[in-house]
Amino acid sequence: MNHLRYLTLGFFLILAACQEKTRDIDYTDWSHYGGPEDGSRYSALSQITKENVSQLEVAWTYHTEDASERSQIQCQPIVVNGLLYGSTPKLNVFALDAGTGIEVWRFDPFQVLGGENSWAGTNRGVSYWEDGADKRILFGAGNWLMAVDALTGKPIPSFGEGGKVDLRKDLDTDREDFLIVANAPGVVYKDLLIIGMRLSEGLDAAPGHIRAYNIRTGKREWIFHTIPKEGEAGYETWDPSTISQIGGANNWAGMTVDQDRGIVFVPTGSATYDFWGGNRAGDNLYANSLLALNAETGERIWHFQAVHHDVWDRDFPANPNLIRIQKDGKWIDAVAQISKQGMTYVFDRVTGEPVWPIVETPVTQSTLGGEFTSPTQPIPTLPEPFMKMTFQKNDILNLKPEWEANIQAQLENALMGDTWLPPNGDHPIVLFPGMDGGGEWGGASFDPTTQTMYVNANQIPWIIQMTANANFENVGQAVYTNYCGNCHGLELKGNPPAIPSLIGLKEKYSPDSLDLLLRKGRGAMPAFDYISKENRAVLVDYLLGKAEIKTDKKELESVNSQLHPRYYMNGYKKLVTKEGLYGSNPPWGLLTAIDMKTGMKKWQIPLGEIDSLSAQGFAPTGTENYGGPVVTAGGILFIAATKDEKIRAFDKETGELLWEAKLPASGHATPAVYEKNGKQFLVIACGGGKGTKSGDAYVAFALPEK
Repeated sequence: MNHLRYLTLGFFLILAACQEKTRDIDYTDWSHYGGPEDGSRYSALSQITKENVSQLEVAWTYHTEDASERSQIQCQPIVVNGLLYGSTPKLNVFALDAGTGIEVWRFDPFQVLGGENSWAGTNRGVSYWEDGADKRILFGAGNWLMAVDALTGKPIPSFGEGGKVDLRKDLDTDREDFLIVANAPGVVYKDLLIIGMRLSEGLDAAPGHIRAYNIRTGKREWIFHTIPKEGEAGYETWDPSTISQIGGANNWAGMTVDQDRGIVFVPTGSATYDFWGGNRAGDNLYANSLLALNAETGERIWHFQAVHHDVWDRDFPANPNLIRIQKDGKWIDAVAQISKQGMTYVFDRVTGEPVWPIVETPVTQSTLGGEFTSPTQPIPTLPEPFMKMTFQKNDILNLKPEWEANIQAQLENALMGDTWLPPNGDHPIVLFPGMDGGGEWGGASFDPTTQTMYVNANQIPWIIQMTANANFENVGQAVYTNYCGNCHGLELKGNPPAIPSLIGLKEKYSPDSLDLLLRKGRGAMPAFDYISKENRAVLVDYLLGKAEIKTDKKELESVNSQLHPRYYMNGYKKLVTKEGLYGSNPPWGLLTAIDMKTGMKKWQIPLGEIDSLSAQGFAPTGTENYGGPVVTAGGILFIAATKDEKIRAFDKETGELLWEAKLPASGHATPAVYEKNGKQFLVIACGGGKGTKSGDAYVAFALPEK
């Protein structure tokens, strides 16, 4: 099974000569996604220490004033030359004085795009580029890549068409009507911005090719086909009769660039359809892979595929960390990639060789009709997993007898106990780690002074239940299943509060208002303006419970005219009690420190607290968490992320809690650490969402004035 790496010899020789440490990285810099340029989320600032961190107080708060029901802010801001850059729930981009939080400028994308600003979705950050006096902020808004002046916020007219580039174009396909969302910021290498995109999870998905754009002009300079074209390496790992119609294998989690070597490291997600892959027989390169590409040209140097023929939605969830570690007396410049499945994969940056062995291990095979899963999956021997790897009967929530009985009843017909148990046609399966990890998009942090990696994780079981595709007689049901079924379930029940039920929409919406919602999106729901007017009309009538439109299916623009899954997944569902408690024994949120010299855990603690359970005498259980940690030279690890609306500081050596503060809404983002006028600041975006109340604030903390 050929899933490992390819290497161009000439490029290898050049890079090998650079294997010794070259240029020192500025760890006081926070101008990239991930903080410093290596994505370490580490700050060398040490004004805030273990001894004085308890004195932190709010230095300033900036309210975006555009939050809405179920909106979010997942942005990790960057700081350049005293200005802090971030984004709002409605995808405005702004610059603040980093010392005071006073707004310098704010840009609404619809100044360029026209119309009312009703953008939905998320934006996790922006990118910065400069050449002399020319300083630019680049960011995504829906399917648009945009560039504005970093000092004024005004669009750059020479970039693309009036300051914008349509990411639906230049994908080397014959279609441009895809759902594309540029949610993670691109990475800058010289005059190039290299960027991925979030896509649909269904068979209507675009191919997730990686592209580089000229920052001066907006012109596409190169493309790497994550779903290979005929004649390209990796094509043989697909069914040639269907490969041209498959989408996904995209980078939605962000990337990291080794600036000295000119390598961009790109983690990718699964190919579509996620949970039944009978239309994509084979290992499916370069889905679920870590790609090392020549940042100048897009040529592949090496790759590693972590999940062959994914049917579990196990995307790589975060941009990797570039780390330097000493193993067996030898220094290694490595790249470390966390995963949803709770494992960390570590490679030599230049050769792609694993730092610790990765073993192809036999796994359980699918019994779904038409499905052929991979006989093996690659399992790293080290580092140690940063969470439990299986959910067994003795892991069922037993804090109270009634909770235990409720979960046992839900699992009466379910299969469990196997990390690689594939979806089943006769039984629900417990997916553990769940679809949100394990590791998530907040990423890990790495302390180069101690060679320690820190990663937060969700330890929550999910349920996958498959339904056979009966070639639906009801046209509305067929359209609904293709576009909405994965999230809201085939029975329209959703997964409240994060994914609302769609039952009873006729009490809230008219046909026109529901059509507007579909076209514009809201909160985490993307805009569906790319589907045809006819399909949208059918969907509206179905959701409002109206009689079936008398239209022949063949007259409708289908999601995919040739491919249809034999099985559908019946909605994203966490295993929870009727009270909303997770179906496993706690901790439900974890924070782990891993010694990357040995690959062994240094410490692990619950992350987050549910006050109502603590009041009943239960120890802190941890909570579901979204966002990541930062670590500092002051001996501290800072993290928000939890659903309990707090930000915390831990002793990075022991995991001891040193400080916590209440936030106006959950900080489902990664903090930024920087210095302005001799003062160290800690900033977190408090946007809430993900089942908690939404917010609109960026909150900065600092030590009090002496």
